[in-house]
Amino acid sequence: MIPNRSRLVFGLLFSATAALPAGPLAAQSVADSLTLWYPTPASQWIEALPVGNGRLGAMVFGGTVHERIQFNEETIWTGYPHEYHRPGARKYLDRIRELLFAGRQREAEQLASVHFMSVPLRQRAYQAFGDLHLTFPGLDSAQIFDYRRSLDLDRAIATSRFRVGDTTYTREVFASYPDNVIVVRLSADRRGALHFQLSPASALRWSYRRAVGGDQLSMRGMVQDGGIEFEARLLVRPEGGRMEIGDTLVTVSGADAATVILAGATNYVNFRDLSADPIARNDSTISAVRSRSFEELREAHVADHQELFRRVSLDLGPAPDSLPTDERVLHFREGKDPALAALLFRYGRYLLIASSRPGTQPANLQGIWNDSNEPVWDSKYTVNINTEMNYWLAEPTALPELHQPLFDMLKEVAASGAKTAREHYGARGWVLHHNTDLWRGTAPINNSNHGIWPTGGAWLTQHLWWHYQYSGDVDFLRETAYPLMKGAALFFVDYLVEDPRTGWLISGPSNSPELGGLVMGPTMDHQIIRELFANTARASEILGVDAALRDTLLALRERIAPNQIGRLGQLQEWLEDRDDPEEKHRHVSHLWGLHPGSEITPATPELFDAARTSLEFRGDGGTGWSMAWKINFWARLLDGDHAYRMLQNLLTLT
Repeated sequence: MIPNRSRLVFGLLFSATAALPAGPLAAQSVADSLTLWYPTPASQWIEALPVGNGRLGAMVFGGTVHERIQFNEETIWTGYPHEYHRPGARKYLDRIRELLFAGRQREAEQLASVHFMSVPLRQRAYQAFGDLHLTFPGLDSAQIFDYRRSLDLDRAIATSRFRVGDTTYTREVFASYPDNVIVVRLSADRRGALHFQLSPASALRWSYRRAVGGDQLSMRGMVQDGGIEFEARLLVRPEGGRMEIGDTLVTVSGADAATVILAGATNYVNFRDLSADPIARNDSTISAVRSRSFEELREAHVADHQELFRRVSLDLGPAPDSLPTDERVLHFREGKDPALAALLFRYGRYLLIASSRPGTQPANLQGIWNDSNEPVWDSKYTVNINTEMNYWLAEPTALPELHQPLFDMLKEVAASGAKTAREHYGARGWVLHHNTDLWRGTAPINNSNHGIWPTGGAWLTQHLWWHYQYSGDVDFLRETAYPLMKGAALFFVDYLVEDPRTGWLISGPSNSPELGGLVMGPTMDHQIIRELFANTARASEILGVDAALRDTLLALRERIAPNQIGRLGQLQEWLEDRDDPEEKHRHVSHLWGLHPGSEITPATPELFDAARTSLEFRGDGGTGWSMAWKINFWARLLDGDHAYRMLQNLLTLT
């Protein structure tokens, strides 16, 4: 199967060289090239098909006798509004640097662990919301024929269809951005043949259910630590037959069809305010859709989705006839079916559309989909590659408005990051380390050997600059991008320190994510800071402001430690020439200047060759997101064959 978790897919920046602007999609391509389909229901969560509207997401299993639709709402997290910075941490900054300059790394890490880390040490976790369980009495799995489960990327609708005797059953699921709901349509082509029971189940312990009126069922509760309160609301509209509704179960019998509408809301207003009423929010949502037919809801949803999705097309040849997607993956492993690469590209754009819309939270580590209350890496915003990778498709593939949630988050982390900059570094501006969460934590978390990495915010400002470069929107540059870029740059003006051995300006304490422990002067930091200073200086010139700051940034930029080539012909990851050619770590942080940065190119041939050597050392393995980054590295190195081999590795990752 094509993996559905967004972090495995968003990083495929084919768009840099292969995305072709297009008008309306050709009719031939819609059926053949824009559908994921399978001949059996999903047996585990990762095989289910994702739908989302940026705020609500669902994973559709496509079961027959029993169907499970697992759903999420973007603000259901553990925790509550609070600060993460450690007051007084800056008193220990100079001593940590002294220890690192003296080669006493372990002592520096121990000191930082006690006095320099976030309070609390870990950030909070994204949570599952619940499940819709549908049971269909009278259906027998042994009598089911012609089963097909599909996700139409062009219409953003997940469909399962099968036949029992002479009756065909169809189930459609989509998440509507215009109407702010998830819609489930159940139908049979024989009158009165639809019978089902529907029950919501919470993934969170503190919840209860009750009937609301004659056609709604409510599921209310709170996350365990008492910050986020939530409600899921189901509106059930059968066509024909009978409906009985209780506090835990809806029973429909003898219907021709039924539409189930799911709304979900929490008390979250912003990272400092939990004063909203989720019940009132759902009342408003349900009231707005109550009188609208299923066809009207679907038409509005499809039109909204296609306005974004159809802006770009990619044609790598025809898709094979009648092969399900999982079989196509096997063929791709054998060097066949290049159209599958185009499908994956389209799927990446689909997932970004589904998990990042104006007014929503940005896409997290799993987009918006999560079935666990102990998800991997808490399903947060990991900003030492993963969050950025989610948005590499936004500008080059004509989805610029989907960047807006990321920019909104940047405004908020700049506010909390100003406190972290002050308390941890005695610096102006703002800083973000390698993770943030719903509460916009910016201090170093988890462990000093990898959590003290102050360049996450600086990297994210690259997306502001890209948005300006693609749009030419000077108002955006003036009102949004430049203030954030300036604040990030001011932090590094105060933070950079002179290396007593070379006189270069270096970053530290820091690390090369997520390898090698706490150090002074990792290469990745310097590449990011150089680009930040250059972009900020250029923005100030365009806007005609802050000439003195511009001169300062350009002067400091020239003093930052340069990229260095080591004894093995590699691009050095650290100031010291100590790279291990046997290291196969998933991060390849020191190649940031190759991609997504732009300072290592064929125009810098020695560094270009050194970057290739470093990439060869790291190897072709790794996690899904790591392989995706390596695809981009090999593309930048002008080695299409190797990029293609990495794509084969990614698609067949098990």
